[in-house]
Amino acid sequence: MTLHVTAQIHRDGKWFIAFCPEFPEANGQGETQEECLQNLRAAIDFLLEDRREDARQKLPKDAELVELA
Repeated sequence: MTLHVTAQIHRDGKWFIAFCPEFPEANGQGETQEECLQNLRAAIDFLLEDRREDARQKLPKDAELVELA
């Protein structure tokens, strides 16, 4: 599954800084724009996995889990 989100990137000295308005808790930085975006992707992946774990803990034991791809 592809997730389409917005990345806002700016340069701060020698660093690129990025954040994602859809996931304000996630941000990335790097010496190159590519590194910055890789770090932002990793932060979003971590955030989604953390939210997934929290949500699954609240489900009834007999809930059917179906993965969307």
